[in-house]
Amino acid sequence: MPLFKRLDENTRLTGRLAAAVEYDGSAYCGWQRLKHAPSVQYEVEQALARVASQPVTVHCSGRTDSGVHATRQVIHFDPPVARSQKAWVFGANANLPRDIAIRWLVPVADDFHARFLALARRYRYVILNQPSRPVLERANATWCRDPLDADAMHRAAQVLVGERDFSSFRAAGCQSKTAWRHLHFIEVHRHGQLVVVDVQANAYVHHMIRNIVGALVDVGRGSQDEDYIARLLSLRDRTQASATAPGCGLHFVDSLYDSQYVLPREPLGPNLLAFLGEWTGERELPDSPLVRYRRGRPLAEDEGHPSLPKYLKKHPKGQRRPASAAEEESP
Repeated sequence: MPLFKRLDENTRLTGRLAAAVEYDGSAYCGWQRLKHAPSVQYEVEQALARVASQPVTVHCSGRTDSGVHATRQVIHFDPPVARSQKAWVFGANANLPRDIAIRWLVPVADDFHARFLALARRYRYVILNQPSRPVLERANATWCRDPLDADAMHRAAQVLVGERDFSSFRAAGCQSKTAWRHLHFIEVHRHGQLVVVDVQANAYVHHMIRNIVGALVDVGRGSQDEDYIARLLSLRDRTQASATAPGCGLHFVDSLYDSQYVLPREPLGPNLLAFLGEWTGERELPDSPLVRYRRGRPLAEDEGHPSLPKYLKKHPKGQRRPASAAEEESP
């Protein structure tokens, strides 16, 4: 099985490297390095720096909020020294806290960028729907004691699929200049006492998934009808929507790239949902303007499309970093 492939300990890698990071976000302010709070990025960079014996800067496929988890956070970095695949993985993991780990590491082309070349990001939100509070799942699932109608939640959510203005599901502090995003799919399924919201999009505005889940839970409880999500979408007003769902139920499970960048395939997480059996890259991506731009094959009519960040309109393959954080798409 690919999961048990032996790590190369003889070849010293010198070019750009990509890796997948898994983490329990309970103790962190999120992925992004901050001066005033613990972050996953800081821990990863410190661990890699110990392997390299000098500073290492990493770039991720998408930032996550405080308390949010990840099973396939793709990163890249340019190693300042040559080390083997085994040395990077084992060395980093030996220096990382127990709630963070490097899953794999591979060499990639020098033009690979974990963030700006990502075609899609996928999340799974896990709700434990039972009368009693969770124990073993308390840190990686959200508890809802009220019975949820997962089928009604799924039907209500389908209005979100496609290119939409997600202003009603956007946090007040969101820095993005536009709330326009392309949601590829959203599915809600029940598996015993677990209700799972599975969503994939080109990118997200701040708290977008957690705000969507908060509204869907109201539909599932029966306190709102199935047209509630459509009404919120048309209002474009966050103040009219439901409460934000907790971060502990959210898992970043996949980041997708063009096939020219060969990254390891692995089962989608979290392990709590391993019985679903789906692996990364099994679903086709939509033929959207952003996907075409990121693959370097845009159409003439794509120019100026509202779903494209401003920097992509000038730099189709996303090689150049935006001038300010406000121009970056949210994860």
